[in-house]
Amino acid sequence: MTETKTAEQRPAIPPLEPIAMIALDAGRLLMEAGASAHDVDLIVARVARGLGAERVDLRIGYASLAITVGISSDGITRMRKVGPIGVNLRLDRAVRHFAERVQPGGTTPAAARAELDRIARETPRHAPWFTALAVGLACAAFGRLLKADWAATGPVFAGAAVAQWVRRELAVRHVNVFIGATVVAFVGATLGGFGARLAGSETVATAMIAAILLLVPGVPSLNAQNDILDGRPTLGSARTVWVAVILIFATVGLWLGQVLLREGR
Repeated sequence: MTETKTAEQRPAIPPLEPIAMIALDAGRLLMEAGASAHDVDLIVARVARGLGAERVDLRIGYASLAITVGISSDGITRMRKVGPIGVNLRLDRAVRHFAERVQPGGTTPAAARAELDRIARETPRHAPWFTALAVGLACAAFGRLLKADWAATGPVFAGAAVAQWVRRELAVRHVNVFIGATVVAFVGATLGGFGARLAGSETVATAMIAAILLLVPGVPSLNAQNDILDGRPTLGSARTVWVAVILIFATVGLWLGQVLLREGR
């Protein structure tokens, strides 16, 4: 004889709305921190299933995420806008650790929401001056690899550090990222080249190029390649176009600096 459970006897089904939104926010933070689509897919599914979802389908676009989660015969679909994509390994690791801690039956949606909000709010970032100095040092080192002479090393360091500081200020003021790339390239190339000339360098043109290497979108380029190879040609193509446009605008800034200093002719 089959026993029919009453409504009171059936296990309570977790609400789908918070599950979908928490999983989407985890994916959004990962996208904005520079994670690949493959990793975003895995971690979003882990968070949603950890909160009780039985079915998870995620669509990853360049500027948005859409998720469908379901339990039994119920299901909902939600979408979330993705902000400017950058590189933040601290935030990336924090969200990954968060996903590992979300276990079925061990984490409530309310606790997960509080923890995810704390991660987004409190994950530390390097001080702007430290980032500027690190970028300047990296560009100076790349300059040496590109055969820039020692006289150009200091100007490349200074030009790239100032350019990084300008890039941050433009980002804070929400200046268009492509226009910002032109401005940053112009500032870095002009300062690096002018300083190298004053220092008596014989590799001024190389110094100007080295001072704008901070604009090379290495992580987005790698993600674009991985997305295409992972079977996501639409997202990979969108990222490839973004990378190409950034390089074009950066080249314009470099060219303007060369025109001003009459270099590279």
